[in-house]
Amino acid sequence: MRSAEELHQAGVEAINAGRLAQARRLLTTALERAESDELRAKAESSLAYCAAESGDRWAGLELCATALQRTGLTRNTRGSIHGQRGLLLMLEGRTTESLAEFDIAIETLEDAPDYLGRALLNRGGVYLQQERVELAEGDFDQAAVQLHAADLPVEEAMARHNLGYCRLLRGDLVAALRDMDAAKPVLAPLSAVSEATCESDRAAVLLAAGLVSQGRDALRQAAAIYGRRRLPQRRGEAELTLARSLLMNEPETALETARSARRIFSRGDRAAWRVRAEAAAIAAEVELGRAAPSLVTRADEVATALDTQGLTFNAALTRLHAARVLARRGDVDEASRRLGPDLDDTDVPLMVRLVDRTARVELARTQGSSAEALGHVRRGLSDLHAWQSTFGSLDLQTSVVGRGQRLALSGLELAVLDGSPPVLFEWSERARMLASRVSPVRPPVDEALAESLAELRQLQTTDDGLSVSDLARAEALRRQVRERALLVQGSGEVADPATLPAVQEALGADQALVAFVAAADRVVALVVTDADATVRDLGSGDALRAVLGGLHADLDMAGSDLPDAFAAPVRRQLASRLAQLDAVLVAPVADLLGDRRLVLTPSGVLAGVPWGLLPGMHGRPVTVTRSATSWLSRQATPLRLGSAGFVAGPRVPRAAAEV
Repeated sequence: MRSAEELHQAGVEAINAGRLAQARRLLTTALERAESDELRAKAESSLAYCAAESGDRWAGLELCATALQRTGLTRNTRGSIHGQRGLLLMLEGRTTESLAEFDIAIETLEDAPDYLGRALLNRGGVYLQQERVELAEGDFDQAAVQLHAADLPVEEAMARHNLGYCRLLRGDLVAALRDMDAAKPVLAPLSAVSEATCESDRAAVLLAAGLVSQGRDALRQAAAIYGRRRLPQRRGEAELTLARSLLMNEPETALETARSARRIFSRGDRAAWRVRAEAAAIAAEVELGRAAPSLVTRADEVATALDTQGLTFNAALTRLHAARVLARRGDVDEASRRLGPDLDDTDVPLMVRLVDRTARVELARTQGSSAEALGHVRRGLSDLHAWQSTFGSLDLQTSVVGRGQRLALSGLELAVLDGSPPVLFEWSERARMLASRVSPVRPPVDEALAESLAELRQLQTTDDGLSVSDLARAEALRRQVRERALLVQGSGEVADPATLPAVQEALGADQALVAFVAAADRVVALVVTDADATVRDLGSGDALRAVLGGLHADLDMAGSDLPDAFAAPVRRQLASRLAQLDAVLVAPVADLLGDRRLVLTPSGVLAGVPWGLLPGMHGRPVTVTRSATSWLSRQATPLRLGSAGFVAGPRVPRAAAEV
């Protein structure tokens, strides 16, 4: 029969692995067999955590109070119980009370690196909630040292993992992924719950980077696991993170998810966490364009509650959303008063600064000040690009574009309304370069990455087809390659967009640039020659989309091997559609082009247009480029090849015909 001490240790190990039901049984038996108040207090303290994680926080706090009333406790045991009480208060969201308990614990604990390391680990968690990142990092660093000395590799890995979360809050996503990935081999195998925690925190990093689908899938899986294991607090936290990730692109779903998290916290009577979910719901309503007066009242109440929890940046975001509502309602004086001076503090998280810029853009537009609005858009995008440049991974550089897309679209809309060729050119380039302003960096040789790529190539070139196991291995290798690529540090360098005079000089007398811009449901063309720049209105976006709607289907059919009886009408249909496109895109600017060669920078909706097939382009050399800036760069360093090779396949139908 195991002793009370052995049962208690086994119970603690079960807690760390997320097996709460097993832990509760072991600890209850340990409490029954304990022969000293010291061991009884330890068992009660551990049982308190089980109770709180299962949703019964009052029972957990009462168990801590009972343990502290026992006599003859050592200084270290008493300190560990204060640390446990601090943890329970932290889980409830009562951060101020929680910090007080942890301070007592850390001052009390002396020569017990295990208890001291855990107390530091948990106090760092409170600082994380408050986004007091430097204090959190200090605690996690010290915790890792103490837990290593205590030979507690699991808890040490938790500290390392949490250091990764600190990097996330500071915006260093590459370092965040490295820390979390280093801790994962220790933490993930412990249990399904532990693996879900690793994945949900990693998902927060991916979501911050804009890798939305990967991050959301991980959060949804984590929330489902927490639900099955009856861990409502963790499920609510996962749903809250998911709601925040959906705000910009899917505000309706974000609102539903935030309300779901709010219900979970309300059922558990966790008022502090319910307030955080309410803040996410308010943000979603503002993103949906709502402007009811009650939104401002609710936002003010929630911001005050967040301030009392020490969640300064969350409170600031909520107040910014209130200012946006006031601007929409035409109360520009109150909105301006609430916004105050420009927010240029780089210690403030990027998301807060971007929402601040968005609020100022909306206010300036309400006041009719386009120049001021464009200035705020410009500064917001500069902040985004400075952050973007810290990533070496092209995936990460591209995915964070979503963070600034709304600002860039605002800039384009303002530029179209302004109608000035220099302004339209600047914002056409800034919008096109959201994902390409960062100077590339050549990553160091990665042997693990090279081995994965070599194995993947070998699998994909087999002539006999892939077995089920080979397909699974290939997918695993692709995932490894993607994830290794995320860990490359960026150059920190950002390229400026080309200027209109520089492009005009490079064009010369025999070339013209046409920049197609779609914004505010209008499509315009900016025609640039060496001598002039002119803006032409091409009509509504809806009219253009109607013509584009069946283009790809017509092209596919016309490119198929069809009998002559079918091919002729299909090609007539394609020719008719191409003529319609030509009438919308080329004919309105034909008088400005003459017989010049063309450089085209199409907007996203025009990315699939076969420009060479448009009647107005017949016989005219055309270069299609992502931006005038990239075209200008290529003129300075042209691509010179003595020979070329063409490759298609493997297993591509009509590959030989393509070549």
